[in-house]
Amino acid sequence: MKVLLTLPPEVHKLEIYKVTGMSAPPLGLAYIGAVLENAGHKVKIIDSPTLKISFQDWISEVKSWDPDIVGISMLTPLAPKGYVAAKLVKEELGNDVIVIAGGPHPTYMYEEALSNNIDIVVRGEGEYTTLELVNAIEKHGLNKNVLKNIKGIAFRDYSGKVVVTPPRPFIQNLDELPWPARHLLPMDKYTLFSKPIRIAHVMASRGCPYGCIYCITSYFWGRRIRFRSAKNVADEVEFLVNKYKANHIAFSDDDLVINKRFVREFIDEIKKRGLDITFSCGSRVNHINKEILKTLYDNGCTALYFGVESASQETLDRIGKRITLEQAERVFKWVKELKGFALGSFILGFPWETIDDMKKTVDFAIKLDPDYVQFTALTPYPGTPLFEYAKKHNLIEDWNWEHYTTVKPVMRGFHFTRKELGKMIKYAYRKFYLRSKFIIRELKAGRLKDLSGILMREIFSWMRDKIYEFLRWK
Repeated sequence: MKVLLTLPPEVHKLEIYKVTGMSAPPLGLAYIGAVLENAGHKVKIIDSPTLKISFQDWISEVKSWDPDIVGISMLTPLAPKGYVAAKLVKEELGNDVIVIAGGPHPTYMYEEALSNNIDIVVRGEGEYTTLELVNAIEKHGLNKNVLKNIKGIAFRDYSGKVVVTPPRPFIQNLDELPWPARHLLPMDKYTLFSKPIRIAHVMASRGCPYGCIYCITSYFWGRRIRFRSAKNVADEVEFLVNKYKANHIAFSDDDLVINKRFVREFIDEIKKRGLDITFSCGSRVNHINKEILKTLYDNGCTALYFGVESASQETLDRIGKRITLEQAERVFKWVKELKGFALGSFILGFPWETIDDMKKTVDFAIKLDPDYVQFTALTPYPGTPLFEYAKKHNLIEDWNWEHYTTVKPVMRGFHFTRKELGKMIKYAYRKFYLRSKFIIRELKAGRLKDLSGILMREIFSWMRDKIYEFLRWK
């Protein structure tokens, strides 16, 4: 079969892409592509946000390749354009081309997807479900009676009723998966701050045992964390160094350091092979000690990402974070002592918060003083407990999925409006990044140039708001 896998076109216009200038490879599609190719199918991947492709150019490329199946991957903010893309396929190529959708959004909003020109939804981990689905279509066409026997999908039967098949068990041995089909991706175009860099993204594990109420990871990938072997990951890294001249590995895992044995074995493998690379990864403040922190920094780790989220212990407990404020303070103190580099993530807008609570979180971020910080608006993604909570209490005011980027508030709280939360996000960034201490540190490190575009936009926005306030009072 000829299978075209794609992210929706024109999503590069969404805020999250415009603000950061960041592009990263769609590893999920590349994994599915590799599995399909290994089974003898022909695969093409269109990484639309990286290529900044329009709907017109996208459908022209789809038509020129003439696929049997088009698979569209959708995070929540990509869904509206994904549905437009599906409609275009049906209009331009006809109903004989089967359109499937996968990813977190259609996994949970499958009825919505099936009402928007999607023939079949792949729910959850997609590699083997997609392979079985493509094999079945090759042999039987779009036979709905055959589809009922495939685990992990949703579709409409001949009467129009939505059928949801039993979930597919998670892949227990991730080493059995082929590496992502990076030869199908524009590997020379992946950037940070809109600059080409020799960075390669690698997934070492799937799943998370914590189940924080706002995060989709535990629900999409499972509550049991599954790791590849350190040797298998090191083999992939060695391939990336030799094939693509990569010199930095960005691990996409939420928490690589939860498995300290893996970290040590991976570092040993890299040393043994003489690979001259650096890497960055995520961790939790309750999973790290000073010894493993030093091991990471001494062996090529140039950045660690920690989700702290709030300055309120009560909030941390309510969201299921299972960390303490003392653990966060201790870890960032160690980072300073070891002269390492760390990023901190904080969420503003938990429903029970007040404006003063959010300001305390901003002050706590300044007290911890990470090298960089991320402030996001709490966003109720389908599939999370937060989504159900927000619906129950009628907190969601914006149902345009394209706004679900964590940049723009879509829900109110019990004590604040959406507009007030939007102002708090701007306040947080300005208060952290426009400090003289931060700017002097960045100048000394020679990094300020990379951030200057984002910072200048914030400064001009702040000045504009002050002028508007002055004119209103006049």
